[in-house]
Amino acid sequence: MPANKKTKALVMFSGGLDSRLVIKLLQEQGIDTEAIFFNLPFGTGCCNLNCTFNFSQMQGIPLKVIDCTSDKYLQDYIKIIKKPRHGYGSGLNPCVDCRIFMLKIAKEYMKKIKADFIATGEVLGERPMSQHRKAMDIIEKESGLKGLLLRPLSAGLLEETIPEKKKLVDRSKLLKIKGRGRNKQIELANKYKIDYPSPGGGCLLCEREFIKRLKNLMDVKKIDSRDLKLLRIGRHFRFGKNIVIVGRNENENKQLLKLKNKEYYLEVPGCGSPTTLIIGKSSKEILKKAAELTARYSDNKSKEVIVKYGISKLDKEVIIS
Repeated sequence: MPANKKTKALVMFSGGLDSRLVIKLLQEQGIDTEAIFFNLPFGTGCCNLNCTFNFSQMQGIPLKVIDCTSDKYLQDYIKIIKKPRHGYGSGLNPCVDCRIFMLKIAKEYMKKIKADFIATGEVLGERPMSQHRKAMDIIEKESGLKGLLLRPLSAGLLEETIPEKKKLVDRSKLLKIKGRGRNKQIELANKYKIDYPSPGGGCLLCEREFIKRLKNLMDVKKIDSRDLKLLRIGRHFRFGKNIVIVGRNENENKQLLKLKNKEYYLEVPGCGSPTTLIIGKSSKEILKKAAELTARYSDNKSKEVIVKYGISKLDKEVIIS
């Protein structure tokens, strides 16, 4: 390496404690660091974008954000969910394939910024599906980063990487953390005086009710960025190739109206009523079922309920017994 070239690392930054410590460990060795954050469709790591941005600003490092919630990245991610090469975790979460997906993108950005390697906050044995030895080896190989993927928190328990062999990184200053305990990480956080978010939130692909919604919607239509918001709103009912979404409160009603395209929506006039949205090509049968649900969750408890419906405005009606 030329004497005037400073070692540079690209850090996979989830925002959580482990990735924050990686940045501090590398900075402690005088390594120039840049962070890359993936905004994933169904979970964005340990904290939100504002939190990660604030930390990167405090550490004086650039932050690259990869938005995977629209366009090609979203469609590529949906393909992985539908058919992951390395299977699922406890739900619909393709953990190993997800890591490979992100690291392939990060690899191209690593080349662009002329970084010497990629570093992650992975800890050997911390996550049952993606952080055991075999899975970590698969991820490194299939992402095309053989020898260029450094895990500073567990590096002492793993094979030497290329940057370690080239003395770009001092291996003796890397750690040997293993398992799911966080005592060592918390001790280091206190040493470096850094704040960090509590573990929580996590991946929606591990949540049973969300998985059901997502599977139904994938069966009915091609997922787009609007659907990522609809999946989090209201009560969902499936009828064949249609999804009926019923708002649970005023805020959800407003969100459904804001997100609707050229689709039928329904309300019960003159009382507290949900806004109901029909996803998919509507038929008389589907409209009736949606009207029944709208009446059911409205405040109108009469024997006969008038339900208004339409596309651009509520200009039609049906009477529900």
